[in-house]
Amino acid sequence: MGKHHAEVLIIGAGSMGMAAGYYLAKRGVRTILLDANDPPHIEGSHHGETRLYRYTYQDQRPYVPLALRALDLWKELEAEASEKILDQTGVLSIAVDGPSSLESKLEAARAFSLSVERYSREEILKRWPGFTLPEIAEGILETRAGILSPEKAIQSYRKLAIQEGAVIHPHTRIENITYHNNGVTVQAKDQTFTADKLLISSGAGNTRLLQELELPLKVMRKAVGWFSTEGEKFRSPNFPGFVITKGTTDYYGFPDMDGAGLKIGRHDGGQQVQFGDVIPPFGSFAEDEQDLRQCLNSYMPQASGSLLKGSTCLYTVTPDEHFIIDHHPNYKHVVLAAGFSGHGFKFVSSLGEALGQMVADGKSEIDMSLFKLDRFSIKG
Repeated sequence: MGKHHAEVLIIGAGSMGMAAGYYLAKRGVRTILLDANDPPHIEGSHHGETRLYRYTYQDQRPYVPLALRALDLWKELEAEASEKILDQTGVLSIAVDGPSSLESKLEAARAFSLSVERYSREEILKRWPGFTLPEIAEGILETRAGILSPEKAIQSYRKLAIQEGAVIHPHTRIENITYHNNGVTVQAKDQTFTADKLLISSGAGNTRLLQELELPLKVMRKAVGWFSTEGEKFRSPNFPGFVITKGTTDYYGFPDMDGAGLKIGRHDGGQQVQFGDVIPPFGSFAEDEQDLRQCLNSYMPQASGSLLKGSTCLYTVTPDEHFIIDHHPNYKHVVLAAGFSGHGFKFVSSLGEALGQMVADGKSEIDMSLFKLDRFSIKG
């Protein structure tokens, strides 16, 4: 039986955990990361080739400061890893029902002097003729936003973390966590890990690892699809990442990159599943394709060609869709990171840094009180 000790142990080395492991190791903290799979992998929330990076948020703090810090850190990661991770195509947010749903984004842009451009329906159709929009539609282009490559990001963080001295144990399923007043003991099948401090960032797996707290988390199955397009009008780099909002429904998507098809997903909806269950593949539900094609037929009919590929992923969702980032209510040397609700990946770099600060220093430089546990009724 192997025994291992570190200053900091991280359970869950997907996106947030891997980034935090790198930033901890970079500052000289002896760090061990454990993951039930071998990241980057397809069993959680981080796969799928692309994620949107944007920075205008209705809830300005702490999201906008986190997004701006994330941009700086994504650029640093690209330089340190010699890898292209963020393609700044811009991200176009379209309000189908008119400009009212854009006001919060415009307010954030004014408050933080963010780089945005406002477009009328006519201006959208002139610049991006692939859209078909109603008369009242308007849009905002976040000009410094773009498209992240999640697998490349995690692989880069993994490589650099190892170079900084972090140790990663893939295919390590946690069987038990014992909390002590001055540390933790974590038992896997044939290995024991001890540490002074612990970060739990296991995505949907948090519902199993933290059962005693009864965190208000739902695990949702989400479907995304890649569709063939007519002509070149939906191709990168001329077509941006996009968000289309109608009422309370948000669709998000990505240009056709290298002929792979236009990718689109729906942020709301989906099917609730239990962590550990076999996730039904794309096409198991009629709405998997129907929901996506309905949006395409309505607003981008020339991108509603044949389905080239379908995929599923998991959202771990809180009731208010804000994250959970806080110290364990009973053990201040344990930090919890959960419930990233399908919009967390853009912040992986800045939250990885902030989580490292919380574990090592007890608090982060950016105020993240919005994410505290005490907004819910938590068992302790």
